Amino acid sequence: MKRRTLVALASLAAIAAPAFATDTIKIAHVHSVTGPLEAYGKQTQVGLMMGLNYATGGTMMVAGKKLEVIEKDDQGKPDLGKSLLAAAFADDGAALAVGPTSSGVALAMLPVAEEYKKILLVEPAVADSITGDKWNKYIFRTGRNSSQDAISNATAMDKDGVSVATLAQDYAFGRDGVKAFKDALHHAKIVHEEYLPQNTTDFTAGIQRVVDALKDKPGKKAIEVIWAGGTPPFNALAAQDLKKRYGIDVFSGGNILPAMAAYKNFPGMEGATYYYFGIPKNPVNDAMVSMHYKEFKAPPDFFTAGGFSAAMAIVTALKATGGDTNTNKLIKTMEGMSFDTPKGRMTFRKEDHQAMQSMYHFRIKNDPAFAWGVPELVHEIKPEEMQVPIRNKR
Repeated sequence: MKRRTLVALASLAAIAAPAFATDTIKIAHVHSVTGPLEAYGKQTQVGLMMGLNYATGGTMMVAGKKLEVIEKDDQGKPDLGKSLLAAAFADDGAALAVGPTSSGVALAMLPVAEEYKKILLVEPAVADSITGDKWNKYIFRTGRNSSQDAISNATAMDKDGVSVATLAQDYAFGRDGVKAFKDALHHAKIVHEEYLPQNTTDFTAGIQRVVDALKDKPGKKAIEVIWAGGTPPFNALAAQDLKKRYGIDVFSGGNILPAMAAYKNFPGMEGATYYYFGIPKNPVNDAMVSMHYKEFKAPPDFFTAGGFSAAMAIVTALKATGGDTNTNKLIKTMEGMSFDTPKGRMTFRKEDHQAMQSMYHFRIKNDPAFAWGVPELVHEIKPEEMQVPIRNKR
């Protein structure tokens, strides 16, 4: 009798265990806590936690279930990112994951999401191939892709008679960025592509090759810089005084505030950015800026907005499912789902799960009140203004 009672109690415990486990929704955040993109990863983490707090009204709960974030450092290494994501799903019981920072790491992680049939919400890795030819149905992305960067940046320079040379990093982010930029140009002409290692600190030879390709071209000449992390080339470009010597302009997208300190050397420079805290006018951005100033006595940065957007997407989806983390239910919910972010409304496109979002055409102002070149809004490029290609094989 005693043995039968113990067996019965054990059976009840086995049945009860899964129900108890669902009281917590575990979210893995695999990103660059250290490594060449450390600054980006840390901003994303701050934004993610602030966003989850904001979206849940300070409770960190959805439908009575506690949200728990498991943080993992991929160090910018693809193999490590891949193994950490597998461990998060297999050992930690993560229901879904956010990250990573590097496009190279993201590409290594995509098959893991498919293997474990769990959602990977990519933020902020940019390469087109993530939602392109390497994509699978478990991949969503709140971050912008290379095509969105390229199409919006082409707004500033795609004019007849313009000769362009690109200066980019030699990995997925840089090469996908250049390809997308070339595809987005209809009037300007690419005359040279320069790819340098991610960790380049001496730009002398690379800049000389770019200058040689441009200096004798007639009409307007420009260098389009596509660079992430490490030592950006802007100070090296400014030291060359290219505008005065050869009539060569420098163009680029937005960046984190410390990197944009070098933009002060290029007043009037145009480009397009994913985010700058002073540009979007909406309640979510107002809240994030206020929260960030209160905690850090400084404005939120480029990737803080991305982490916050990822959090808004997660909570919007979980509220819609009543806290159900069944992957198929989440996919069905998130395809075509719209959600509020610091940039305004985003919508996951059904075909490739890329978030359609605004970008911002800017012109740099050298304002002595700021330590960085201030991107003043020229035009908000809304999602419907950008014909972002669908590059997957679905």
